[in-house]
Amino acid sequence: MARRMLVAVVALAISAGAAQAQTIKKVPIKRTSPADAKQMFDSYCAVCHGKDGKGTGPAAKALTKAPADLTKISARNGGVFPDVRVKRFIEGLDELPAHGTRDMPMWGELFRSLDRGTDQLRIMGLSEYLKSLQQQ
Repeated sequence: MARRMLVAVVALAISAGAAQAQTIKKVPIKRTSPADAKQMFDSYCAVCHGKDGKGTGPAAKALTKAPADLTKISARNGGVFPDVRVKRFIEGLDELPAHGTRDMPMWGELFRSLDRGTDQLRIMGLSEYLKSLQQQ
């Protein structure tokens, strides 16, 4: 069951009228269409990265490291979208040791738990969706 968990945020009211504290809660991953990259992004990524991909999702403040601005991947890579590197990172094959521990789930394992054989379609779709969000 641990393989089928997804990070989500739960806002807990400290008291009436007080500021909101955020904690990270693991919940079961929801099945989405492997052919609908936007739906996958909104379901799996937006909680941390925001619907616009800029790293401002509702769970962002509860993370130890701020989520990346996914609209600047190409800009951080000399104007070229690094397709293979992005796919490997989504899947969980590549880590960035300089960034410390990884809060982002290893999506390859989670996607394999949903539908055997569609994990690569999901990863490719998410990578292409991220490519479409790029801003200079």
